[in-house]
Amino acid sequence: MQAPDSVSAKEMPPNGIDPTTAEEYTSQSKLLQEFVNLPIIDKAWIFKSDTANTSWAMFLVRQVDLLANKKRTMTLSSRISKASKDSVDFQWSTFPVEMSGAATVVPSPSGSRLLVVRNKENDSPTVLEIWGSALLEKEIHIPQSVHGSIYTDGWFEGISWNHDESMIAYVAEEPPRAKPVFDYLGFKKEGSAEKDCNSWKGQGDWEEDWGETYSKKRKPSLFVVSINSGEVRAVKGIPCSLSVGQVVWAPPSKGGDSLLVFVGWSAENGLQNSPRKLGIKYCYNRPCSLYAIVDPFHQPSTNKVSHEGEMDDHATAVNLTHGFSSAFFPRFSPDGKYLVFLSAKSAVESGAHAATESLHRIEWSADRKLHQSVNIVHVVPVVMCPEDGCFPGLYQSNILSNPWLSDGCTMIVSSVWCSTQVILSVNIFSCKVSRISPNESNYSWDVLALDGDDILSVYSSPVDPPQIKYGYHTQQVDQLITWNWLDVSSPTLKYSDKVRSLLSFHKFSLLKIPVSDLSEELPKGAHKPFEAIFIQHSDSTPEETCKKSKVDGVCTPLVLILHGGPHSVSLTSYSKSLAFLSTLGYNLLLVNYRGSLGFGEEALQSLPGRIGCQDVGDVLAALDYVIDKGLASASKVAVLGGSHGGFLTTHLVGQAPDRFVVAAARNPVCNLSLMVGTTDIPDWCYTEACGKEGKNFFSEAPSAEQLSLFYKKSPISHVLKVKVPILFLLGAQDLRVPMSNGLQYARALREKGVDVKLLVFPEDVHGIDRPQSDFESFLNIGVWFKKHLN
Repeated sequence: MQAPDSVSAKEMPPNGIDPTTAEEYTSQSKLLQEFVNLPIIDKAWIFKSDTANTSWAMFLVRQVDLLANKKRTMTLSSRISKASKDSVDFQWSTFPVEMSGAATVVPSPSGSRLLVVRNKENDSPTVLEIWGSALLEKEIHIPQSVHGSIYTDGWFEGISWNHDESMIAYVAEEPPRAKPVFDYLGFKKEGSAEKDCNSWKGQGDWEEDWGETYSKKRKPSLFVVSINSGEVRAVKGIPCSLSVGQVVWAPPSKGGDSLLVFVGWSAENGLQNSPRKLGIKYCYNRPCSLYAIVDPFHQPSTNKVSHEGEMDDHATAVNLTHGFSSAFFPRFSPDGKYLVFLSAKSAVESGAHAATESLHRIEWSADRKLHQSVNIVHVVPVVMCPEDGCFPGLYQSNILSNPWLSDGCTMIVSSVWCSTQVILSVNIFSCKVSRISPNESNYSWDVLALDGDDILSVYSSPVDPPQIKYGYHTQQVDQLITWNWLDVSSPTLKYSDKVRSLLSFHKFSLLKIPVSDLSEELPKGAHKPFEAIFIQHSDSTPEETCKKSKVDGVCTPLVLILHGGPHSVSLTSYSKSLAFLSTLGYNLLLVNYRGSLGFGEEALQSLPGRIGCQDVGDVLAALDYVIDKGLASASKVAVLGGSHGGFLTTHLVGQAPDRFVVAAARNPVCNLSLMVGTTDIPDWCYTEACGKEGKNFFSEAPSAEQLSLFYKKSPISHVLKVKVPILFLLGAQDLRVPMSNGLQYARALREKGVDVKLLVFPEDVHGIDRPQSDFESFLNIGVWFKKHLN
């Protein structure tokens, strides 16, 4: 009997993947690594120098380490020399310094000291390192009995040096609560030692958390450390119901007492102020206020509040914005006379998770006697319906710790302006807002730091990786101020010749898409055209491409990219993932449907209550627009989206099944009636499905009628019409859109024979942003599209 021919290991498909697909994985993974390896500048600080016309800058740089599945953190320094107003020279340090194991670094205001935060695992002490110019000055170990990890999340995060740089205020997890202890006799009243082998700890009462990305975090609380003594004190007098964040030191008072100003979020933000912490990540609609309190090194053993409702020198926390539903990112003016803050009042009142913001100021009392009723001045109001080309309102995700020019009244901020991010100057007295990044530029700009009256910024586009710009202004005879921008060469932001070559064949443009549904029920702002970003894989202009396609009938395949939210926005900034997809040979269309940030409040608020209809219609209108212009072929269209973008993706392939060839969805919302009982933001389901009225009848126990409405608004109601191949990418730890949503939809498609590929990332949350997961996610998207679109 003849033995069967053996199959060599070389011929065997790896992990069940056919040889052709394996080759595609190999080639695309090499290409994707070219984009992933590019470092990004996370933060920057600039400090004065003793030498005239010079200063020095420190940059915090992050770079992905795929093998370690983490992001490396590095610092890089540069000396800035200005020989003249219109020239600048950056003298960079030879090598960056890796901050291994550091959660974050924060330099002191003078730049003479550096705080390094090391959050340890396995209940080990948190470590604070204080570095001087040439040595480690102090290392402070803080046990879990004092507090847990320090918050470095960008929202609750608040790390602030005081004015003489002797103390640091910060936000950290409260110490763990005591848990019940049991042994062979039962419950132990007196507890036991940590390592007592004859007993065990129970779980105790379950504690509410702030949802997505905060599931393993304890309540954020306020602490102050004295650098000289190394002593850490918790700030007393803050209500137990408050979670705190974004702390800053108030200007020093004549009496010597030091005040802290912080943001507080109440745990009682559920229905009828019930004790329910709704998810806060990406959610600006959570009510919050500014509070002030004396720092713990000046607090006596008892706190008092005067009968007049004023805060005396030793009082408990006082609400500075009482009656104002939203106040965050507090910043003091340089002279200490005013406190400026942002507000998402529109989001809180409407229920939309993000909306147009406003800027306000409070006069800071010279005698430091703070009243609960202060006069809040509106500096930049909410813009409802901007005129064409005019300021559309504020949309900020952060403010520099020192955003002030030397006049003491002008702030420099970054904000979304339609589909771009721009740099603005805001005068807090005249209330004048000016765009100071180039008006003619469709690139996106972000301010990194201020160098006196000059600006260090970074700019990029979908086809241009980030580059540093240095801005200075000149004043004309007619008092008109002109900003000029100089190129800065950086050793950090250099990308490979291959990436540079690939992106050189790409261009992008902004398209104005007319609204097809001019319903009289909608306000004027919702009738204005919305925008889409068209990224073109060609060395021709869109007009030239249009002419060529009409002649030869050939168009590059198109991928629709749909952002989540829905109250978010796709910007003309660089994205390594989208740059990778475009270099595979696709044109990309990023649609900022009505409801996106950056276009005024009326357009944004037109979407709640109309999801699954208005947003789907806008995306199809954008697709029709590029097809009619000859920029895309109706037979070569893919669609990709995550979260609400995944909601749109799965809606589109169900409502318009013949218009798409292939789709991919990351943690998509597929069934609102399922999501409402499992998500950390059930109020989102009510607001987006029902409109502003949804806030009024939000409940943890939705009625049968409400569940029916949620189902009708969901992609799953169209699942029987879907026929295109779909790739699903799901994070198993996602609390925002739990994976049961995508899994149910994918199983329903498989049940009817649709080609489905499903990837689950066991340790990932909603963003699927762990380096290895992000890499595998977009690699699979690239291979999936190549298989079905080409």
